[in-house]
Amino acid sequence: MRGVISHIANRLWIVVASLGFMLDVEQACADDKRFRLSAPAALVETGLLDYLLPRFSLKTGVRIEIVGPADPTEMTIGPEAGRPVFKGEANIWRMALNGDHPGAARFAEWLTSEIGQRTVTSYEVAGRAPFTLPEVVEEAEAIPDFDGNASEGKAVSLAQCGRCHVVALENRMNAMGSTPSFAVLRTLPDWAARFQSFYALRPHAAFTQVEDVTAPFPINRPSPIVPVEVTLDEVEAILAYVAEMAPADLGAPIQFQ
Repeated sequence: MRGVISHIANRLWIVVASLGFMLDVEQACADDKRFRLSAPAALVETGLLDYLLPRFSLKTGVRIEIVGPADPTEMTIGPEAGRPVFKGEANIWRMALNGDHPGAARFAEWLTSEIGQRTVTSYEVAGRAPFTLPEVVEEAEAIPDFDGNASEGKAVSLAQCGRCHVVALENRMNAMGSTPSFAVLRTLPDWAARFQSFYALRPHAAFTQVEDVTAPFPINRPSPIVPVEVTLDEVEAILAYVAEMAPADLGAPIQFQ
């Protein structure tokens, strides 16, 4: 009898533990579908969040509770720090995640998507859209600093490279049409690496000699044309010249195949 009671007690304990685990799982799933968003009164009073949040919740099932700036929160929207998401009411409003809550991360992804941004700009008050998208400021290209003399680099380029490439206005009618100009090469993101190692790249290696760097041409494989002969200082000068050159306006990035 005592053994039967013990067996029943063990089964009851397993059932209770299982129910507790299931409740924990359900609670965790519920927590994933609910998070707190901190926003200042100035933003809440505009009505924008009342417009945005139901649309997001209807699509995803994630519920958002708006709390004050001093309350515990999984996400913050305010004018101080974070990623800019919209502009209005004399502020650029920024979004910051406080932790890795899946619901908050999902809202952040939605708010910065094309649909979310379009929802922000479609909000109107008395026929006026008070919120716009923040301007995207593109970072200026970081141009490498080369020690060579750019004027000397232009002269060397015209003398050594100008028979194939357009390197300046002076030789625009004398180069080969099948080779890219220096201005076109300047548009490539790796232009500096290409110019630094041009003598090792095809077809230059077959006819280029860099003093104290490249090996002499094999006796049985001489240069097929009058060799291009430069020093490392002249290569540095060419790099300085190209660095100062404005990239060609091609209308669109070069497409590689």
